[in-house]
Amino acid sequence: MGTVTIGVSIAVPEPHGSLLQERRAGFGDPAACCIPTHVTLLPPTEVEESALPAIETHLVEVAAAGRPFPMRLSGTGTFRPLSPVVFVRVAEGAEACTWLQKQVRDASGPVARELQFPYHPHVTVAHGIDEAAMDHAFEALSDFEAAWPCTEFALYEQGADGVWRKLREFAFGSAVVPPQATSPERDTTLPAL
Repeated sequence: MGTVTIGVSIAVPEPHGSLLQERRAGFGDPAACCIPTHVTLLPPTEVEESALPAIETHLVEVAAAGRPFPMRLSGTGTFRPLSPVVFVRVAEGAEACTWLQKQVRDASGPVARELQFPYHPHVTVAHGIDEAAMDHAFEALSDFEAAWPCTEFALYEQGADGVWRKLREFAFGSAVVPPQATSPERDTTLPAL
């Protein structure tokens, strides 16, 4: 057995996921066809293939300790000039995503790792393309809105062809989803996991 590259993320559901993936491709981002639309919990991480069962067991435990939460995307942001990324903002659900990614990367678990940048939940819609195209992506999706009850996350593996494929979904331990916030100002009152 060798190594594999994995990631853990929350998928953006349909029809929003396909729409944002199509828009990303339309902005000229060649990675759009390889990456399902998502909010990252664990960035691309190389692991021994033999470690996958232990990683799945760990993710089952993380999911069991979590609970569903409202997710809402609204507008755009950018990491430029630090990183050539334009993204759709996570306007609701950021605290829950932050909690989850800490649990996934916990020092006592099988995928403990440090991050290159501080964690900031987002949905990438343009990465590493020319500045004019980045500006266009930022403007074109500035009024984008989507909301859904987040009830699970998933483990993905990057194939030799560069395409990310879902290996397994992990549903949260509780079936109750708190109600969506009624306004953007409610962001600070999100229920913590």
